[in-house]
Amino acid sequence: MQIRELSLRELVMAYEIVSQLRTSLSYKEFEDLIYEMRSMEYKMLGIMEREKLVTYAGVAVQTNLYHKRHLFVFDLVTDEKYRSKDYGKMMLEYLNDYAKMAMCENIVLSSGLQREDAHRFYEKNGFVKKSFVFLKSI
Repeated sequence: MQIRELSLRELVMAYEIVSQLRTSLSYKEFEDLIYEMRSMEYKMLGIMEREKLVTYAGVAVQTNLYHKRHLFVFDLVTDEKYRSKDYGKMMLEYLNDYAKMAMCENIVLSSGLQREDAHRFYEKNGFVKKSFVFLKSI
């Protein structure tokens, strides 16, 4: 097992995992968004078993007035065939170390309302619910 940053040459492999969470996202949209997010230092991180990606995390170090310097986790998903095998926990532990090395004060993520299993997982791993996210489509 290895945890490492994924390269742009591995976008197809990353998409295969991300699309299990972001079901309405096409590959073309994924590719375009990944290239656009590079300007914010978005990193694609993965847990690899041999040459197979089993867990994906999309993250960026950010700074704002309420979270200060923090690691924002945009996406965290484990391949459905590998769930309940502690890969998500391993990734969160890695992200904790990653955030410390980046001198972050917090790790922040947003999770959809209907994802109760994910919410229990995050709470079990030390996260607390802090706020609501409001969205207005334009």
